[in-house]
Amino acid sequence: MTFTFRPLDPLRDAELLHRWVTHPKAAYWMMQDAKLEDVERAYMEIAADEHQQALLGLQDGVPVFLMEYYDPRYRELVGLYEPLPGDVGMHFLTPATETPVHGFTRAVITAVMARLFEDPAVARVVVEPDVSNTAVHALNEAVGFVPEREIQKPEKMALLSFCTREQFLHATAVSV
Repeated sequence: MTFTFRPLDPLRDAELLHRWVTHPKAAYWMMQDAKLEDVERAYMEIAADEHQQALLGLQDGVPVFLMEYYDPRYRELVGLYEPLPGDVGMHFLTPATETPVHGFTRAVITAVMARLFEDPAVARVVVEPDVSNTAVHALNEAVGFVPEREIQKPEKMALLSFCTREQFLHATAVSV
């Protein structure tokens, strides 16, 4: 599967995102009760923030997943671990679908990681999924993440995990 990326447009993409993030499958996104305006506001804040960015992953020009990345020195993990130079935090969401494609989510996380590692300044990707999200833990492991420890975030107990460029390359045999 081949994906391309484009910056998310908070107003133009709000309805699509609203469908994705409020679906029961997206429970770990913690926006189940969000109204359209809440989604617009949340992504306008991301778009205006120099320390985080949201992209849509496209397949044949059609949005098929969401990717967010952030500087953990300033967002999400401030005070919860000691960031190293080259650390970047990441979230991704594959929306619910009527016709699941085997291997799709793994292809998405692989594409997201490859996109992040295209930047030579990125040395390590940091994730902090909910400790109970075993499906994403398995996906993270498949692309090279190694769990470090559980951390208490304001909204959840999270599993802090890291993946270096070398770990990603070894796990996926993808060249970046």
